[in-house]
Amino acid sequence: MKLKARYVDVDTGEVTALLHDDDCAELGIRERERVKLSLNGKVTVAIVYTSDTVIKRGEIGLMGAAQHTLGSQDGDEVEVVTASKPESVEYIKRKMNGEELSTEEINTIIADISSRSLSNIELSAYVTSLYINGMNMRETVDLTKAMVAGGETIKFSNGPIFDHHSIGGCPGNKITLLIVPIMAAAGCKMPKTSSRAISSAAGTSDIVETFANVAMSPSELKATTERVGGVLAWGGSLNLAPADDLIIKAEYPLGIDPHAQLLASVMAKKKAVGADYLVIDIPMGEGTKVPTMDEAKRYARDFIQLGEALDIKVECAITYGGQPVGRAIGPALESIEALSIMEGAKGPNSVIEKSVSMCGMLFEMGGDYQGIDKAKQILESGKALKKFQEIVEAQGGNPDLRSADIKVGQYSVDVIAKQSGYVGQIMNKALVRVARTAGSPKDKGAGLLLNKKVGNKVDKGETLFTIYSEHEWKLQEALKLAVRLEPIKTQGMVLARVPAFSRVAL
Repeated sequence: MKLKARYVDVDTGEVTALLHDDDCAELGIRERERVKLSLNGKVTVAIVYTSDTVIKRGEIGLMGAAQHTLGSQDGDEVEVVTASKPESVEYIKRKMNGEELSTEEINTIIADISSRSLSNIELSAYVTSLYINGMNMRETVDLTKAMVAGGETIKFSNGPIFDHHSIGGCPGNKITLLIVPIMAAAGCKMPKTSSRAISSAAGTSDIVETFANVAMSPSELKATTERVGGVLAWGGSLNLAPADDLIIKAEYPLGIDPHAQLLASVMAKKKAVGADYLVIDIPMGEGTKVPTMDEAKRYARDFIQLGEALDIKVECAITYGGQPVGRAIGPALESIEALSIMEGAKGPNSVIEKSVSMCGMLFEMGGDYQGIDKAKQILESGKALKKFQEIVEAQGGNPDLRSADIKVGQYSVDVIAKQSGYVGQIMNKALVRVARTAGSPKDKGAGLLLNKKVGNKVDKGETLFTIYSEHEWKLQEALKLAVRLEPIKTQGMVLARVPAFSRVAL
């Protein structure tokens, strides 16, 4: 059947085509089945959506990827025939039944994900199958290698290549902004790729974007790293393990992050940039991805084992994640905090200690056994700041940037303590919800600045944290949420009074 092309400006996240109900009946297909589309020698397979109003009989509505692949213009005649489900759907069903998948089956699944051959429902089924049934280490290695093979890889002229990654779950973790310039100032190559926020208040790329460009091609990343020693790039612009970005989109609405997929997601991108030495930060504690020490140690063992299979030397740091790292949450606020430390600020201690500890581990993996002292010296001497400025300039930013130059949201409000006492608990997820309601990470100036952390003494009426926003109405919504959630809990030293039992005369 030949149908006239019509562009429909809707992106479903799939390769999709919109057909009239009558044309579907003639082809003998139903909604969400597949058709093969051909135009001027170009071919794609699309998932069918149906309509009897939006599209006329004899037309085919081409959306997003389908229109782009075919290069169609409105009115072009597109050849339409029925197509079968991808073979990988059967392999996903096998994993749903708890079966072990072969190397070839895993390769096929990832290839179909990368080519957008799977529907959103099928992709969700894949993610759910891994969440329920998991993968053994052999499968996880194959999964990682398949994800690497599906995208770009970068080979540097000389090494070694150092890298760092946090698995996330702890707000305010802006240590990458310190680690990269410290390592680069020591003459180490560190092509750091990072993500944008998915469910957090700010991803590293959201933070860096407040003062530099983060989108790079693989050749630009390589050239910049070899010239200045390090980069702070957005991984989404580099086509490294592209299946991962599509899988993450399926994970987000489900609120799940399968163990094997998380391992493969991290390690595939590190393998793609040629990492030789890698430190994994595993924040542990209530409200993080990893709530217990046993689970953290399991992740560490698996990361190290997977690294051995990929020829990457891996060490893991299980870090305290029970409260934010530092006091700033949100792109601009975190930029200010990190840059002020490089400018000479003496705190927050949690940011400094965590950053130099990670650098120390990397230095020691490379053979320098005075790692932490070396990292502290580079930071305190101003060498890290100088290297940071070089990196910023290389990424199109102002090399003379100072922390005072970075602007935060013009609207702010203090959240105050209702009683005197001590901070007994900080709920990370609640803080993130408040920051996102204020506009973070899209609004770079939005976020939170903590005045108090766990163990700090609080007087009634003192500021617990300040909310910043670029819009007054978002600030008000964030304040309402903060009042309802109470993300910072205060309590007196006496939690409850239990009186002695006394006998009452009858």
